[in-house]
Amino acid sequence: MTSEDKKPETEEEINEADNVNQSPQDDDPVYGISDDQINDIEEALHIGYEDALVEHIYQLSPADAAELISKVSDEDRDLLLTEHAHAFPPFFFLYLDPDLRKLALENMTPEEIAAIISELDSDDALDLIHNLKPEFQSDVIQKLSAKNRLTLEEGLSFPEDSAGRMMQREFVAIPQFWTVGKTIDYLRAASANLPTDFFDIFVISPTYHVIGEIPLSRILRSERSQKMEELKLETLFTIPATMDQENVAHVFKRQNLISAPVVDSEDRLIGVITIDDVVDVIDEEAQEDILKLGGVEKGDLYRAVMSTTGSRFKWLFVNLITAIIASAVISLFDATLQQMVAVAILMPIVASMGGNAGTQALTVAVRALATRELSGVNALRIIWKETIVGFLNGAAFAIIMGLIAGFWFSNSILGGVIATAMIVNLIVAGLFGAGIPILLNRMGSDPAVSSTVFLTTVTDVIGFLVFLGLAAMFLV
Repeated sequence: MTSEDKKPETEEEINEADNVNQSPQDDDPVYGISDDQINDIEEALHIGYEDALVEHIYQLSPADAAELISKVSDEDRDLLLTEHAHAFPPFFFLYLDPDLRKLALENMTPEEIAAIISELDSDDALDLIHNLKPEFQSDVIQKLSAKNRLTLEEGLSFPEDSAGRMMQREFVAIPQFWTVGKTIDYLRAASANLPTDFFDIFVISPTYHVIGEIPLSRILRSERSQKMEELKLETLFTIPATMDQENVAHVFKRQNLISAPVVDSEDRLIGVITIDDVVDVIDEEAQEDILKLGGVEKGDLYRAVMSTTGSRFKWLFVNLITAIIASAVISLFDATLQQMVAVAILMPIVASMGGNAGTQALTVAVRALATRELSGVNALRIIWKETIVGFLNGAAFAIIMGLIAGFWFSNSILGGVIATAMIVNLIVAGLFGAGIPILLNRMGSDPAVSSTVFLTTVTDVIGFLVFLGLAAMFLV
């Protein structure tokens, strides 16, 4: 028997074997709070073990605390946030789902929220309150210091989802004539007033225009006597405060940036955007597009039943209209369906294959539009490629389904009809699956929102029309 085949015998060996078989998510806190921890906290909350409850919460990271709040029941959530709010770290609010965060903050007083904001960086503070009701938001801002109040009011003046909303006002900027030695001495002397984390230092002119950007690594490798202006990067990427956050993320990805200065309408330095903020934007935009493709909205997981029902109803209603259109096409061939049960049995296969093939092309096109891999230059080429792919898959499945239908119903003509319909519908699926998002994008509409409804209508209508039309011509 090899060492691998040997079975554990002692309790110690059994425990060791269990640990080996566990996935990293089971015992590594980096993967989040476990269900056992949540159950322990809920038990302590229900029994009234205050000390044990607070001890459990203190041991949680901000991300774990947010996960706890998102997973417990509404009643337990209210208890934790009203009676035990002091045990939670201020930063945990930043990890909460936006809808949950809004609910939690609106149950607090403006003074309590102002105290939390005072411990956050400016970009995080703005992110915390920008979804609050205007009146409540104003009450919170009035409780802040003059400096924090001015910073938040300036941030709220920028368009939503813009660089001005996501930028951090805390940054390090030095005059162009400083040396490395003077800069290092300044950083040490002013350490208490510096941002918690920063990666680059900006070189500015007397009029506060950005002249260059210098990574900290370059400064540490240089002689004290060297001029800071000589160390700046060859290329400077400045971000206008009004730029959309999705475009900001694209610039960071394309230029491989860690941080970038944000400038106002007169090109003066007013803030900095760092990679951690961009990661949040990428995640947010990706989630938003995925949800839109499914016809649902962000926050549906925590929204009230009636609100969720209402938000989904409109797209289901549109889908109902398109289904009625497809049914109307079917009704044109009622005589055919009455005479051949086989046609009715096989009909959903054509529509289903077309819908799935179209969704594949649609997903590729929407993603390519979001990542800017698809533009006017290569749009026709992508549409043509997806159409060819649809034809090739259609031909392959036509052979498979044609043979199956022919043997199933002992009717070779029926096999030929469904094979032809399969080819036509998959060609249409590739053409419209790639073409609809591109057309909607050209028209200024969000392709992630409405493409699926239009595509389903096209593949259903064309699939039924071709299949039933051919059946009426050759079988009846």
